Amino acid sequence: MTTEQIAAALPAHAVTSIEGLGFPLLASGKVREIYDLGDALLLVATDRLSAYDVILPDGIPGKGILLNQLSLWWFERTTDLIDNHLLPDQSAEFDRRGITDTDLRLRSMIVRKLNPLAIECVVRGYLVGSGWASYQESGQVCGQTLPAGLAQAAKLPAPLFTPTTKAAVGDHDMPINDAEGIAIVGADLYRQAKNVSLEIYRKGHDTSAAAGMILADTKFEFGTDEAGHLVLIDEVLTPDSSRYWPADEYHTDCSPPSYDKQFVRDYLTEIAWNKQPPVPTLPADIITRTQAKYLAALRNLIG
Repeated sequence: MTTEQIAAALPAHAVTSIEGLGFPLLASGKVREIYDLGDALLLVATDRLSAYDVILPDGIPGKGILLNQLSLWWFERTTDLIDNHLLPDQSAEFDRRGITDTDLRLRSMIVRKLNPLAIECVVRGYLVGSGWASYQESGQVCGQTLPAGLAQAAKLPAPLFTPTTKAAVGDHDMPINDAEGIAIVGADLYRQAKNVSLEIYRKGHDTSAAAGMILADTKFEFGTDEAGHLVLIDEVLTPDSSRYWPADEYHTDCSPPSYDKQFVRDYLTEIAWNKQPPVPTLPADIITRTQAKYLAALRNLIG
């Protein structure tokens, strides 16, 4: 589908829950629902929106479709670096299982059953967000010492691999160092995950630059198959798992404007939400402008 066909297919109202599927629900995450198809899994990206590890009461109409379509695009472009969890012919897989609803197909993928690694693989190319806060306190990001005098949003001398624990919904992911990561997943898998995460980030950064965007940081998830081979899973290089900036508006000494949910985080900061219940609702204009940012990122990359 073209980006305009995808845009035309976006629903008028946010799809925050999935009803009426005849498949067992295995898990419900911040955004995705995971269903058991027997020989495979059905991953459905809802329009739910989370910030600060909290699911907000308002979704962004069509967000799940935009995330899913962008993930599919990136999965296709990273197969030279690592295998991914997609079954080869998605359309045929949907047909075989009687999944005919257009909206559901656009926001879903059918994937292999794998064993997820118990860490999340974060790569940072720029000094921003929690990394900037840590640097101001200690001169370090996740235990890695950086040169003195770096500005907020500065490009790092080299991308940093800064993994975290994988927390349950509602809990916070915690930074870990190399030794802790090795203790969790083993030395060989950790080395592979670290190396390929940096490779995918570099490819994503270069591809985004050609599209007029800066990929500041991102998060990957991996699993292993029965033979122990590492496989890229979940989502890849979406505005939910990544921080994208418009290149023509980038400068340091600030948190640059972005295509991701940092826009929503900034709003929550403006209203001084303490990150505790009750969770505030989002104004209609914030929802509309956030949807536009997701769609703009898709258009820039896919064309």
